[in-house]
Amino acid sequence: MVHGALAYLIGIALFAMSVSAVQAEEKVFGWVEKATLKPWGIEVKAKLDSGALTSSLDARDIELFEKDGEDWVRFRLKLENQASGETFSDTLERPLYRELTVRGAGGRDERPVVLLKVCMGNTIYEEQFSLRDRGEMNYPLLLGRRTLSHLGLLDVRRTFMQTPDCEKDAPLVAHESKD
Repeated sequence: MVHGALAYLIGIALFAMSVSAVQAEEKVFGWVEKATLKPWGIEVKAKLDSGALTSSLDARDIELFEKDGEDWVRFRLKLENQASGETFSDTLERPLYRELTVRGAGGRDERPVVLLKVCMGNTIYEEQFSLRDRGEMNYPLLLGRRTLSHLGLLDVRRTFMQTPDCEKDAPLVAHESKD
């Protein structure tokens, strides 16, 4: 009986040590972080939202068009760069990845989704972003579960735990097509 109890306690201790080691390797992010949109180098505040599936970016003047027989999206970004305090404003064009239907209290909303790269910590993530006017929101960038699943752990009690620092040779986590 004593040997069984001792073996049980040793097993629990080893399990706790292995869980601690795994957690020590994973990055921990707060519910609000700074993120850098690539390749423009715009540092913005991002809300990490486990309640949203798809990430979302504040975009204006959104229009779908056709280019070389493919569906594309033209949109305007107007974002305050948190690093410099300057406003970044530019019209961008990206291939349409898919269209997203959002259902809410106000009814249905169709949103274009594009692939963009964002630096979180010291890693670049290529992710899906739905485009919508988030001007009335506190955060121009919302990172949903598809993105969060690649980042690491989320500590909802903390903010600004990681600083975006992605050099040209930073690791890239490419988008995996699993919709």
